[in-house]
Amino acid sequence: MPIRKLHDLQNRLTTAVLGAQEASGLLLTALLAKGHALIEGAPGVGKTALAQTLANGIGGTFKRIQFTPDLLPSDILGYHLYKQHNGEFEFVPGPVFSNLLLADEINRTSPRVQSALLEAMNEGQVSIDGSTRELQNPFLVVATQNVTSSTGTFPLPEPQLDRFLLSIPMSLPDAEIQRNILDAHAAGEINGASRDPLLEPAEIIDLQNQAAQIPVSKALNAYLIDLCETVRRAAGGGHTISVRASLALMRAAQASAFLDGQSAVHPDHVQAIFPHVMRHRLIPDDGSSPDPILRTAIKETPVP
Repeated sequence: MPIRKLHDLQNRLTTAVLGAQEASGLLLTALLAKGHALIEGAPGVGKTALAQTLANGIGGTFKRIQFTPDLLPSDILGYHLYKQHNGEFEFVPGPVFSNLLLADEINRTSPRVQSALLEAMNEGQVSIDGSTRELQNPFLVVATQNVTSSTGTFPLPEPQLDRFLLSIPMSLPDAEIQRNILDAHAAGEINGASRDPLLEPAEIIDLQNQAAQIPVSKALNAYLIDLCETVRRAAGGGHTISVRASLALMRAAQASAFLDGQSAVHPDHVQAIFPHVMRHRLIPDDGSSPDPILRTAIKETPVP
């Protein structure tokens, strides 16, 4: 059954990237909620490996883009190529025409190129030379971003950040897990992991539809809005959290409940997913970390 395959996929993710249990669950939550994920962390903590393992575990097409300063929008979306033998233009699709697109180090290219993904991430389509082309379904963008150095990077603009359903932090695992990683690589247990897909696109769509049908009570929706309002007041401006963010929180909570095997969304699902839906959307005026604001919002907002 697809739900059993989903848990098998989660086990594969946690086995391939040791110490990434939370990140693996969040990545699958984004997939189930039909959202996109931004994985943030220092270099070498397994961000790309986690996305690559997910790509190997699901069927369909996978494309990877290494974002660099010289990248052009056409390198992502595609372009029309003139055929001299018949005098016609032929469309050459870019990597965005895939089921899973890995945007590696997305903040190392210019905002002009970053913005090429906006329509694709929000509407599942791209407009090229006056024509609109539909993307494949399901469609998931997994972007990685290094956070230890700003040299040669371009901060993602707010509209781009708002298109990501979740931000997934990854940090250096503790010494014991690092030893386990070395032992696993030495034994060939990680490099020899299966690359056979566990879920086909049709099964993923079915799981997404099931997750979207998880009930959310009116009282819990009111709780979602109260959390967002608390964050807006604490951040000092209503522009910090959009309506899209409220909808993303609800969809992510449904997916989290479904992944947890629950028949309805509960407040603990909302609280667990809340920081990951909001962290990348909240930009305090003084440039400080948004985490204290998010923790305070959870603490001060009454639970129904």
